[in-house]
Amino acid sequence: MSFQNSSDLESQPTNWRREDDPQYADDPEFRQFTQELSDKLFSLTSNISRLSSQVALLGTKRETERVRERVRDLIDETSSSFKEIGEGLKRVSSWHDVGPSQKFTQVKLNREFKASLTEFQVLQRQAIEKERASASAARAALQDQSGSPTQEHGGLGQQQEQEQLRLASQDEVDFQESLIIERESEIRNIEQSVGELNELFRDVAHMVHEQGDQLDIISYHVDTTNEASQGAHKNLVQASRYQKSARSKACILLIILAVVLTIIILAVFVD
Repeated sequence: MSFQNSSDLESQPTNWRREDDPQYADDPEFRQFTQELSDKLFSLTSNISRLSSQVALLGTKRETERVRERVRDLIDETSSSFKEIGEGLKRVSSWHDVGPSQKFTQVKLNREFKASLTEFQVLQRQAIEKERASASAARAALQDQSGSPTQEHGGLGQQQEQEQLRLASQDEVDFQESLIIERESEIRNIEQSVGELNELFRDVAHMVHEQGDQLDIISYHVDTTNEASQGAHKNLVQASRYQKSARSKACILLIILAVVLTIIILAVFVD
Protein backbone atom coordinates (compact mmCIF):
# COMPACT_ATOMS: atom_id res chain seq x y z
CA MET A 1 0.00 0.00 0.00
CA SER A 2 1.38 3.42 -0.95
CA PHE A 3 1.96 6.22 1.53
CA GLN A 4 -0.68 8.25 -0.33
CA ASN A 5 -3.22 5.56 0.49
CA SER A 6 -2.08 5.71 4.10
CA SER A 7 -2.66 9.46 4.12
CA ASP A 8 -6.09 8.94 2.59
CA LEU A 9 -6.87 6.45 5.31
CA GLU A 10 -5.86 8.90 8.03
CA SER A 11 -8.10 11.58 6.51
CA GLN A 12 -11.18 9.37 6.46
CA PRO A 13 -14.10 10.98 8.33
CA THR A 14 -14.64 9.70 11.82
CA ASN A 15 -18.36 10.40 12.16
CA TRP A 16 -19.10 6.80 11.22
CA ARG A 17 -17.25 5.43 14.25
CA ARG A 18 -19.30 4.09 17.07
CA GLU A 19 -18.20 5.51 20.39
CA ASP A 20 -19.44 2.40 22.20
CA ASP A 21 -17.17 0.15 20.11
CA PRO A 22 -13.73 -0.31 21.73
CA GLN A 23 -12.17 -0.67 18.28
CA TYR A 24 -13.05 2.90 17.39
CA ALA A 25 -13.14 4.53 20.82
CA ASP A 26 -10.73 7.40 21.34
CA ASP A 27 -7.88 6.45 23.69
CA PRO A 28 -6.36 9.52 25.39
CA GLU A 29 -3.47 7.49 26.81
CA PHE A 30 -2.54 6.17 23.36
CA ARG A 31 -2.78 9.65 21.85
CA GLN A 32 -0.63 11.22 24.59
CA PHE A 33 1.98 8.45 24.55
CA THR A 34 2.39 8.47 20.76
CA GLN A 35 2.60 12.28 20.76
CA GLU A 36 5.44 12.11 23.30
CA LEU A 37 7.28 9.59 21.11
CA SER A 38 6.76 11.80 18.07
CA ASP A 39 8.19 14.81 19.94
CA LYS A 40 11.24 12.79 21.03
CA LEU A 41 11.81 11.60 17.46
CA PHE A 42 11.64 15.18 16.24
CA SER A 43 14.20 16.31 18.81
CA LEU A 44 16.60 13.61 17.57
CA THR A 45 16.81 15.36 14.19
CA SER A 46 18.73 18.18 15.89
CA ASN A 47 21.22 15.70 17.38
CA ILE A 48 21.69 13.99 14.04
CA SER A 49 22.27 17.32 12.30
CA ARG A 50 24.90 18.36 14.85
CA LEU A 51 26.55 14.94 14.67
CA SER A 52 26.75 15.21 10.88
CA SER A 53 28.57 18.54 11.09
CA GLN A 54 31.06 17.18 13.66
CA VAL A 55 31.74 13.92 11.79
CA ALA A 56 32.52 16.02 8.70
CA LEU A 57 35.44 17.57 10.65
CA LEU A 58 37.05 14.20 11.43
CA GLY A 59 40.08 13.49 9.27
CA THR A 60 40.55 17.17 8.39
CA LYS A 61 42.86 19.89 9.72
CA ARG A 62 40.01 21.06 11.92
CA GLU A 63 39.88 17.76 13.81
CA THR A 64 40.70 18.25 17.49
CA GLU A 65 40.29 16.29 20.67
CA ARG A 66 37.29 18.49 21.44
CA VAL A 67 35.68 17.55 18.11
CA ARG A 68 36.20 13.84 18.80
CA GLU A 69 34.73 14.30 22.27
CA ARG A 70 31.62 15.99 20.86
CA VAL A 71 31.21 13.16 18.33
CA ARG A 72 31.40 10.53 21.07
CA ASP A 73 29.00 12.42 23.35
CA LEU A 74 26.45 12.93 20.56
CA ILE A 75 26.65 9.27 19.54
CA ASP A 76 26.17 8.09 23.14
CA GLU A 77 23.29 10.49 23.79
CA THR A 78 21.51 9.76 20.51
CA SER A 79 21.97 5.99 20.86
CA SER A 80 20.37 6.07 24.31
CA SER A 81 17.45 8.11 22.95
CA PHE A 82 16.91 5.67 20.09
CA LYS A 83 16.87 2.74 22.50
CA GLU A 84 14.35 4.51 24.73
CA ILE A 85 12.07 5.40 21.81
CA GLY A 86 12.45 1.87 20.43
CA GLU A 87 11.09 0.41 23.66
CA GLY A 88 8.20 2.87 23.45
CA LEU A 89 7.43 1.79 19.89
CA LYS A 90 7.31 -1.84 20.96
CA ARG A 91 4.70 -0.86 23.55
CA VAL A 92 2.72 1.08 20.94
CA SER A 93 2.85 -1.86 18.52
CA SER A 94 1.38 -4.21 21.16
CA TRP A 95 -1.41 -1.78 22.13
CA HIS A 96 -4.77 -3.51 22.33
CA ASP A 97 -8.07 -2.46 20.77
CA VAL A 98 -6.73 0.04 18.25
CA GLY A 99 -8.76 1.43 15.38
CA PRO A 100 -7.67 2.22 11.79
CA SER A 101 -6.46 5.73 12.65
CA GLN A 102 -4.40 4.42 15.58
CA LYS A 103 -2.91 1.67 13.40
CA PHE A 104 -1.88 4.34 10.94
CA THR A 105 -0.17 6.23 13.81
CA GLN A 106 1.72 3.06 14.74
CA VAL A 107 3.02 2.59 11.20
CA LYS A 108 3.84 6.28 10.79
CA LEU A 109 5.93 6.37 13.98
CA ASN A 110 7.78 3.18 13.06
CA ARG A 111 8.59 4.47 9.59
CA GLU A 112 9.86 7.81 10.93
CA PHE A 113 11.94 5.98 13.53
CA LYS A 114 13.40 3.65 10.89
CA ALA A 115 14.34 6.56 8.61
CA SER A 116 16.02 8.54 11.43
CA LEU A 117 17.84 5.46 12.73
CA THR A 118 19.15 4.68 9.23
CA GLU A 119 20.58 8.19 8.92
CA PHE A 120 22.15 7.94 12.37
CA GLN A 121 23.75 4.55 11.63
CA VAL A 122 25.36 5.95 8.47
CA LEU A 123 26.96 8.70 10.58
CA GLN A 124 28.08 6.15 13.17
CA ARG A 125 29.88 4.11 10.51
CA GLN A 126 31.50 7.22 9.04
CA ALA A 127 32.74 8.21 12.51
CA ILE A 128 34.17 4.72 13.09
CA GLU A 129 35.98 4.69 9.73
CA LYS A 130 37.48 8.16 10.27
CA GLU A 131 38.40 7.50 13.90
CA ARG A 132 40.04 4.19 12.96
CA ALA A 133 42.03 5.80 10.13
CA SER A 134 43.16 8.61 12.43
CA ALA A 135 44.17 6.19 15.19
CA SER A 136 46.11 4.05 12.71
CA ALA A 137 47.98 7.11 11.42
CA ALA A 138 48.78 8.21 14.98
CA ARG A 139 50.10 4.73 15.86
CA ALA A 140 52.28 4.62 12.74
CA ALA A 141 53.72 8.04 13.57
CA LEU A 142 54.35 6.93 17.15
CA GLN A 143 56.21 3.83 16.00
CA ASP A 144 58.42 5.93 13.75
CA GLN A 145 59.14 8.27 16.63
CA SER A 146 59.97 5.49 19.11
CA GLY A 147 62.14 3.68 16.56
CA SER A 148 64.34 6.68 15.73
CA PRO A 149 68.02 5.94 16.56
CA THR A 150 69.86 8.12 19.06
CA GLN A 151 73.44 9.25 18.72
CA GLU A 152 75.81 7.38 21.07
CA HIS A 153 79.02 9.42 20.59
CA GLY A 154 80.10 12.57 22.39
CA GLY A 155 81.33 13.53 25.81
CA LEU A 156 79.84 12.66 29.16
CA GLY A 157 77.77 15.82 29.27
CA GLN A 158 76.33 15.15 25.84
CA GLN A 159 75.52 11.55 26.79
CA GLN A 160 73.66 12.71 29.91
CA GLU A 161 71.73 15.25 27.86
CA GLN A 162 70.84 12.62 25.26
CA GLU A 163 69.70 10.28 28.01
CA GLN A 164 67.45 12.94 29.44
CA LEU A 165 66.05 13.62 25.96
CA ARG A 166 65.53 9.91 25.44
CA LEU A 167 63.65 9.58 28.73
CA ALA A 168 61.54 12.66 27.96
CA SER A 169 60.82 11.26 24.50
CA GLN A 170 59.84 7.90 26.00
CA ASP A 171 57.44 9.63 28.39
CA GLU A 172 55.83 11.39 25.42
CA VAL A 173 55.64 8.09 23.54
CA ASP A 174 53.97 6.40 26.52
CA PHE A 175 51.51 9.29 26.82
CA GLN A 176 50.62 9.18 23.13
CA GLU A 177 50.30 5.39 23.34
CA SER A 178 47.79 5.72 26.18
CA LEU A 179 45.79 8.24 24.10
CA ILE A 180 45.73 5.88 21.12
CA ILE A 181 44.62 2.96 23.30
CA GLU A 182 41.86 5.14 24.72
CA ARG A 183 40.70 6.12 21.21
CA GLU A 184 40.71 2.48 20.09
CA SER A 185 38.58 1.60 23.14
CA GLU A 186 36.13 4.37 22.22
CA ILE A 187 35.94 3.03 18.66
CA ARG A 188 35.03 -0.40 20.04
CA ASN A 189 32.29 1.22 22.16
CA ILE A 190 30.82 2.89 19.08
CA GLU A 191 30.96 -0.45 17.22
CA GLN A 192 29.12 -2.10 20.10
CA SER A 193 26.46 0.63 19.95
CA VAL A 194 26.10 0.01 16.21
CA GLY A 195 25.49 -3.69 16.87
CA GLU A 196 22.83 -2.96 19.50
CA LEU A 197 21.03 -0.50 17.22
CA ASN A 198 21.18 -3.02 14.36
CA GLU A 199 19.06 -5.38 16.45
CA LEU A 200 16.65 -2.56 17.21
CA PHE A 201 16.54 -1.66 13.50
CA ARG A 202 15.61 -5.24 12.59
CA ASP A 203 12.84 -5.28 15.22
CA VAL A 204 11.35 -2.03 13.92
CA ALA A 205 11.66 -3.13 10.29
CA HIS A 206 9.76 -6.30 11.20
CA MET A 207 7.04 -4.26 12.93
CA VAL A 208 6.76 -1.94 9.92
CA HIS A 209 6.33 -4.96 7.63
CA GLU A 210 3.68 -6.57 9.83
CA GLN A 211 1.77 -3.34 10.41
CA GLY A 212 2.01 -2.54 6.72
CA ASP A 213 0.14 -5.77 5.98
CA GLN A 214 -2.47 -4.88 8.61
CA LEU A 215 -2.83 -1.42 7.16
CA ASP A 216 -3.30 -2.92 3.71
CA ILE A 217 -6.21 -4.97 5.10
CA ILE A 218 -7.71 -1.90 6.75
CA SER A 219 -7.29 0.08 3.56
CA TYR A 220 -8.98 -2.71 1.61
CA HIS A 221 -11.96 -2.69 3.96
CA VAL A 222 -12.14 1.11 3.85
CA ASP A 223 -11.98 1.06 0.05
CA THR A 224 -14.64 -1.65 -0.03
CA THR A 225 -16.83 0.39 2.31
CA ASN A 226 -16.32 3.46 0.16
CA GLU A 227 -17.23 1.53 -2.98
CA ALA A 228 -20.32 0.14 -1.26
CA SER A 229 -21.26 3.63 -0.08
CA GLN A 230 -20.78 5.03 -3.57
CA GLY A 231 -22.86 2.20 -5.00
CA ALA A 232 -25.61 2.85 -2.48
CA HIS A 233 -25.48 6.55 -3.32
CA LYS A 234 -25.85 5.78 -7.01
CA ASN A 235 -28.81 3.54 -6.27
CA LEU A 236 -30.43 6.27 -4.20
CA VAL A 237 -29.88 8.79 -6.99
CA GLN A 238 -31.38 6.38 -9.49
CA ALA A 239 -34.33 5.71 -7.21
CA SER A 240 -34.83 9.43 -6.76
CA ARG A 241 -34.82 9.91 -10.52
CA TYR A 242 -37.30 7.09 -10.97
CA GLN A 243 -39.49 8.66 -8.31
CA LYS A 244 -39.36 12.03 -10.01
CA SER A 245 -40.05 10.42 -13.37
CA ALA A 246 -42.97 8.48 -11.92
CA ARG A 247 -44.39 11.66 -10.34
CA SER A 248 -43.98 13.50 -13.62
CA LYS A 249 -45.83 10.75 -15.49
CA ALA A 250 -48.56 10.70 -12.88
CA CYS A 251 -49.00 14.47 -13.21
CA ILE A 252 -49.19 14.21 -17.01
CA LEU A 253 -51.79 11.46 -16.76
CA LEU A 254 -53.81 13.50 -14.29
CA ILE A 255 -53.67 16.51 -16.63
CA ILE A 256 -54.74 14.40 -19.58
CA LEU A 257 -57.54 12.87 -17.52
CA ALA A 258 -58.68 16.32 -16.40
CA VAL A 259 -58.72 17.57 -20.00
CA VAL A 260 -60.71 14.54 -21.15
CA LEU A 261 -63.18 14.95 -18.31
CA THR A 262 -63.52 18.65 -19.10
CA ILE A 263 -64.24 17.87 -22.76
CA ILE A 264 -66.83 15.26 -21.79
CA ILE A 265 -68.56 17.61 -19.36
CA LEU A 266 -68.63 20.40 -21.92
CA ALA A 267 -70.03 18.05 -24.54
CA VAL A 268 -72.80 16.95 -22.19
CA PHE A 269 -73.79 20.54 -21.35
CA VAL A 270 -73.70 21.60 -24.99
CA ASP A 271 -76.03 18.78 -25.95
